[in-house]
Amino acid sequence: MEKVISALQERKKSPTRLTKNSKLFKTIIKAIQDKKGESIVSLDLKKIDEAVADYFILCDAKSNIQLKAIADNIIDEVEKECGERPFHKEIGDTWTLVDYVNVVVHVFQHEQRMFYNLESLWEDAPRAEH
Repeated sequence: MEKVISALQERKKSPTRLTKNSKLFKTIIKAIQDKKGESIVSLDLKKIDEAVADYFILCDAKSNIQLKAIADNIIDEVEKECGERPFHKEIGDTWTLVDYVNVVVHVFQHEQRMFYNLESLWEDAPRAEH
């Protein structure tokens, strides 16, 4: 967790703001859905000054194998469709982070998602289910 926080604090948000209609956002959501990620939620952080990104996208995976498959598919599809590589990634057994600066994707096993409860930390952010 400390490595994740440190990595997020070291980078700067891009001055270009994203929307849910952006190619990057849509590609990430589709890549998660393609690998059967569950409980997909986006948090719009643009109006929160302390936020490190415009969006957080969160989802659940049923196993560490599915978690890795979702993360790998996000990375592959975003590179193919948008020509972007992640700024940073942390791939673990129960929680994976893929950071595209303006969009940070968190793929959790369900128990880890409940434990860290990122949605409650950013409860001021508008939330959308996908």
